[in-house]
Amino acid sequence: MKYSQTFIPTLREEPGDAVIASHRLMFRAGMIRKLSNGLFTYLPLGLRCFRKVEAIIREEMNAAGSLEVKPPVVVPGELWKESGRWESMGEGMLRVKNRLGGDFVVSPTAEEAFTALVRDELSSYRQLPILLYQINTKYRDEIRPRYGVMRGREFVMKDAYSYHDSEESLDEHYRAQGAAYRRIFKRCGLTVLSVKADSGSMGGSGSEEFMVESEVGDNTLLLCANGDYAANVEKAECRRDDAPPRKAAEGSPGPAPLETIDTPNVKTIGELCAFLKARPGDFVKTLIYRAVNVELDLSTAPGCGDLPRRKTSPGAPETYPEAFFAAAIRGDLEVNEVKLAAALKASEISLAADADVVRLTGAPVGFAGPVGLNTLPIVLDQTVTAMDDAVTGALEKDKHHRHAAYGRDFGGWMIADIRTVKAGDRCPLCGGELYEKKGNELGHIFKLGRKYTASMGVSYLDENGKTRVPLMGSYGIGLDRTLASIIEEHHDENGVIWPLSVAPWQVIIIPIKYQGAVREAADGLAAELEAAGLEVLLDDRDERPGVKFNDADLLGIPWRVVAGDKNLAAAVPAVEVKRRSEKEARLTPLAAAAGEIAAAVRGELAALTAG
Repeated sequence: MKYSQTFIPTLREEPGDAVIASHRLMFRAGMIRKLSNGLFTYLPLGLRCFRKVEAIIREEMNAAGSLEVKPPVVVPGELWKESGRWESMGEGMLRVKNRLGGDFVVSPTAEEAFTALVRDELSSYRQLPILLYQINTKYRDEIRPRYGVMRGREFVMKDAYSYHDSEESLDEHYRAQGAAYRRIFKRCGLTVLSVKADSGSMGGSGSEEFMVESEVGDNTLLLCANGDYAANVEKAECRRDDAPPRKAAEGSPGPAPLETIDTPNVKTIGELCAFLKARPGDFVKTLIYRAVNVELDLSTAPGCGDLPRRKTSPGAPETYPEAFFAAAIRGDLEVNEVKLAAALKASEISLAADADVVRLTGAPVGFAGPVGLNTLPIVLDQTVTAMDDAVTGALEKDKHHRHAAYGRDFGGWMIADIRTVKAGDRCPLCGGELYEKKGNELGHIFKLGRKYTASMGVSYLDENGKTRVPLMGSYGIGLDRTLASIIEEHHDENGVIWPLSVAPWQVIIIPIKYQGAVREAADGLAAELEAAGLEVLLDDRDERPGVKFNDADLLGIPWRVVAGDKNLAAAVPAVEVKRRSEKEARLTPLAAAAGEIAAAVRGELAALTAG
């Protein structure tokens, strides 16, 4: 293709709102333009690269046995009401009404649409597993879209869904999808981290995220220095012996008796440490939370016996629209609210309002504690169960207990890991030190179990004629974010450095002056390369060489060939050949240039797809 036949409006200036390299370079290289906040148009060059990423994903999904379908982007709201997510997805989901007043959703994700499709077609175990995927547009009404296409409101995702008659079948396809994701990201030239993750509003029994390191990443990752462990902070675990709490003195007959002490105007952990000359790890910190849409059975939980329940749809489990809980954790640690929500099977949690804290504990904020707290269920972090000489709030203003012992003075309705893991904690597998990195999620795979199939009434007859509900898996990749992440990993101060697999063209030919013998040589070389199956951009513009070189670097095309009068007039006509990733060009005989470049391109592409 000739440059004069393209539409590549490059920019010398960077957009004022661009913070990260991919945002800057996608604008400057003429890949995208902003239509509105969080809404972007892909221009021809950007779309060429986008389609390369899409093709890689499609090839690997097909190879993994998934079959492509294309559901609509706008789906009936009734499906979301059946699954129970009409309310729980919150304001990020764009809800619309048609002219007849019917509720519809501009899809932020596609579990409901795919499950409705399978529900209508599935009847026998012989049809399972069913493996389907789409590459389709999504919309999420982000409060603050930023970083260009890295976090826009409208975007494209690959969503795959699988339906199974056994855990073994689900596990097998879950592993196959994970392997396919690793191949996809390798072929795109990306270095990814695979981390354990929370399933969030998706639900289910397990999930894995594929992350790229980023200084402006939305996720905090905890990684083991020995390479044994990686997890999102929302899911990360650690060894419990990294900071042992104070226990009864050695040689003493046991914990001292529980004692109530006056602590006037002292309520924070820091103030208590100074007042009692103690360490933060000597305290049990108790916080009161409000939880929404709780799926657990709370009929026997303290203070919850008469809470109202509701069904969001005929097949959905009963939930409690609202319930309150106490969360108790060692004083030097922080509650991980994502872990707490998962333990409570709640769609969301938040700290209770001050008035609710007073109503439930009988004391102002800052004086709650597990001793004698019988008005609401207590969730104890695992670390608290090792404490037998702790300081806690005494459920009374300006009062605290000391020498509180787990099992003697207090217990819990639930014991769970609800701590936030941080850098310096110990790896749960090998004991090595954990460190933090920021990352952005490119892909996420879930074992959803029967969360959606049960709530939406999907069933089949097994080999014995009994009605069963299938298990489900979900597997997503963001195409826009993947493309932006490739640029984040592959660029320099001059522009993009595309991996060959996703480059808009593989070779750019720059004639110093597109006329005479130079034109003839450039046209001939372009024809040879194209005949060899390579994608070529011929810069036929009437521009200065410096402008052409700068644009070639900005566009990031992997191979650059420069044709000029001087080298073509030599005894052995030659051209300058340069890799975008290398500093120096080399002279190559014109007659050999096409063969050498084609061989190099084929070899590099083969290496990306190997393994």
